[in-house]
Amino acid sequence: MSNTNTQSPDFKSLEQGKDTKKCYSKSEAVKQLEILAFEKQQKQYPNFPYPIKPKYSDATTNALTKCVIDYITFRGFHAERINSTGAIKDKRTSSKDVLGNIRTVGSVEWIKSTTQNGTADISATIQGHSVKIEIKCKATGDNCQSEAQKEYQRQIEKSGGVYLIVTTFEDFYSWFNHKKVKK
Repeated sequence: MSNTNTQSPDFKSLEQGKDTKKCYSKSEAVKQLEILAFEKQQKQYPNFPYPIKPKYSDATTNALTKCVIDYITFRGFHAERINSTGAIKDKRTSSKDVLGNIRTVGSVEWIKSTTQNGTADISATIQGHSVKIEIKCKATGDNCQSEAQKEYQRQIEKSGGVYLIVTTFEDFYSWFNHKKVKK
């Protein structure tokens, strides 16, 4: 009488169904950003004997956003991240009753953001031009603009501003250097 349920699982078959992540390799653009950041750090702290090499990646949306903002500021221009998520207002209060139990009464409220619907992730001024940058990270598969974002893009371009959709840092780096931006 053999029972197949009591046998140990086949671990090789379990590993076959497992999703494997692709190895991340830094592009030349990200490496150039790291060099630029290192040089900036050495200028800012010339007496520090052991500077730490900055590390950058464009494998996540947050990391790509940081790459773009830092590159613009290192080149001497202005860039800032736009927070459009709103805020939570917590109206709860907690009290302890005579038995020592903690009771929470109240509610949590979501306060809508005051920014325009569909606003870009980064607002920058490069050589006196308004540049709005929407981050759609290729590595995370985030590649679709909402209707509100498309409308915002039309408004910016209609008013003479520049609107970019950045999927990799290499794309942004080549656009920035193709424009022959100098400071």
